[in-house]
Amino acid sequence: MEQTDRTAAMLGIGTAVPEYRLDQADTAQRLAQALENYPDSARWAKRLFKQCGVETRYTCEANLLETAENCRYFSVGSNDSAPSTAQRMAIYKQEAVPLAMEAAKRALLDGQVAAAEITHLITVSCTGQFLPGIDSILARQLDLAAAVNRIPLNFLGCAAGLKAVSLARELVAGQPDAKVLIVCVELCTLHIQPSSTREALFGASFFGDGASACIVGRPQSIHRSCFHLGQERSVLLPDGAEEMVWELGDYGFDLYLSTNIPKLIGKFVPEQIDQLMAGEKPELWAIHPGGKGIIDTLQQLYELTDEQTMPSRSVLRHFGNMSSATILFVLHAMRQELLERKAGRTDGIAVAFGPGLTCELLRISYVPLAAAQQQEQLRDESYV
Repeated sequence: MEQTDRTAAMLGIGTAVPEYRLDQADTAQRLAQALENYPDSARWAKRLFKQCGVETRYTCEANLLETAENCRYFSVGSNDSAPSTAQRMAIYKQEAVPLAMEAAKRALLDGQVAAAEITHLITVSCTGQFLPGIDSILARQLDLAAAVNRIPLNFLGCAAGLKAVSLARELVAGQPDAKVLIVCVELCTLHIQPSSTREALFGASFFGDGASACIVGRPQSIHRSCFHLGQERSVLLPDGAEEMVWELGDYGFDLYLSTNIPKLIGKFVPEQIDQLMAGEKPELWAIHPGGKGIIDTLQQLYELTDEQTMPSRSVLRHFGNMSSATILFVLHAMRQELLERKAGRTDGIAVAFGPGLTCELLRISYVPLAAAQQQEQLRDESYV
């Protein structure tokens, strides 16, 4: 990937999770107790929870830690006690903003960027909505400029986090002094359904809550080792329109994820990756862990090592799938690992999938601080 003085980079990353931690084995046991009148569903749920690659995740909803008989989200057989969509949205409004704020502040601190420097704010969420939105509230609470360009990306699903990064890269490419703050916040567990159907149980098995943020701008010597951002590719894959569906219901949002998604990714995505990479083989793979099967499919197709998929599997194991927020968790974990082993410049790819079936791809390069400073010095000398 050619690096010039117009390079856009991810200057800082911040992540945050709610205070309540869900242990996967305990949650599966309590859900199975709620399904005691549906023994086939209870057995399937236990197996699914064990095999989906998640050990822990986080939730903003304390009631999800209650016993089976007291958990309103596990009230199988009767929706009388299940939270309505309005009640779930009230919790979302209360909990989403402070979580988003925490991630945003950490990204600003990590990137050594002052709030006054932010020119654009991109907010991302698909698990709740209200107006005035998170974008306007964050702008005020972070003390951003009144004229900051606010761009909400709502209801775009898991791929929206990487879509926001690609959009920020384009903004920075066209405006040299732009610094874009991206904030993703998803409270997925609010939409766990009181149902014995396999579709509902599948959705309940691996989604978690979290927020992530990053700053995109042009790197300077003060910025720590970071990811430089290259060419992006966004494509709507064939045969996938009905494979990932997210609709509003009376008791939250109803999610349907087809078991065919990994197969479709294996069939159609390699062509897209090959076009983006122009024959180059990425060393870094920031894969959105939309499910264990997605990681497995790409690892098998490209003969990736366990080390190459470790950031994605680790995030899935410890946090679950947090929809749009997840890809920044993966990049954060990847950067930490590269820093710890004092890696040199390393090229790679970030990939995420969403409803449609949408595929978002972005070339990335990890550039350590020393290399970035040397690069800046060479640029400065070329202007003398």
